[in-house]
Amino acid sequence: MLYLILKALHVLSAVIFLGTGLGSAWFKWRADRTGDARVASWAARQIVIADWVFTVPAGLLLPVTGLWMAAIGGMDFGAGWILWGLGGYAVAGVLWLPAAWLQLRMRDLAARASRDGEPLPAEFHRYARAWAALGVPSFGAATVTVWVMIAKHGSWAWLG
Repeated sequence: MLYLILKALHVLSAVIFLGTGLGSAWFKWRADRTGDARVASWAARQIVIADWVFTVPAGLLLPVTGLWMAAIGGMDFGAGWILWGLGGYAVAGVLWLPAAWLQLRMRDLAARASRDGEPLPAEFHRYARAWAALGVPSFGAATVTVWVMIAKHGSWAWLG
């Protein structure tokens, strides 16, 4: 029973992790395209909140539940699919951390522009490009990691 609870938490965390990431990217892209500092400020603030409420807890639960399942399920921690899964998760996290810092900076820049009735500054747009450059491969790594976890020994058997 514990294994099934962990698995449900693991899958739910993966869905929340990917869903929040994709939703954040969508709303940020749409808000930034308006060129309206008020809209960009609101969206940036909501994205930061969503990360703290959804992405961070889901991101913390993923390795905990995954490794716990592997331990109680008697799985080989050296199996290729587990190592590739952990590696993909690490890549996603390493790319997400600077993107999260950029989100905080963009939130502050957009809030200042909105408060002062000014357009979004060039720095905001530079940060937005860097955020996307980090976010796309981070999301890709997370998506591939989900596939590795689902396929396990199937079509990924060559991973070990």
